[in-house]
Order: sequence, then C-alpha cells, then structure tokens
Amino acid sequence: MKTLTLAGTKKGTISIQNIDEPYGAGSNSVASIAISLSGGEPDWKVHLPYENLDDVIESLKELQSKK
Repeated sequence: MKTLTLAGTKKGTISIQNIDEPYGAGSNSVASIAISLSGGEPDWKVHLPYENLDDVIESLKELQSKK
C-alpha cells in the first residue's frame, strides 16, 4: 500500500493498494483508492479494474493539464 498526504487537510490521506478478488472468488483484482479526511477510516473508496487504469490515468493527466 502507498499512502499520500491529502492536500488541503491537516491529517487526510490518500491510500492506494491492490485488492485481489474484491467481489468474491474468481473476480479480477482492482486498484483501490481510498480517501480519508481525518487519517482514519476512509470516507470514500473507488475500485478501478486494471483494464481501465491506463484510460483513467490518461484522463486525469488531461484534466491536470487544463488546470
């Protein structure tokens, strides 16, 4: 797992990790991104199938370049 500091918060974190079989036996692994505003239990989570990861990263880079 990798943990990053969440900008704009005092203790917030972004946690990124792999989850194997998140939806039961035989389901595909996903990249999990969890956001905690206080550094404790996550307030939000998203599971990204690895098959979509390149497109999501590309879309985030496009969004960043427009900022």
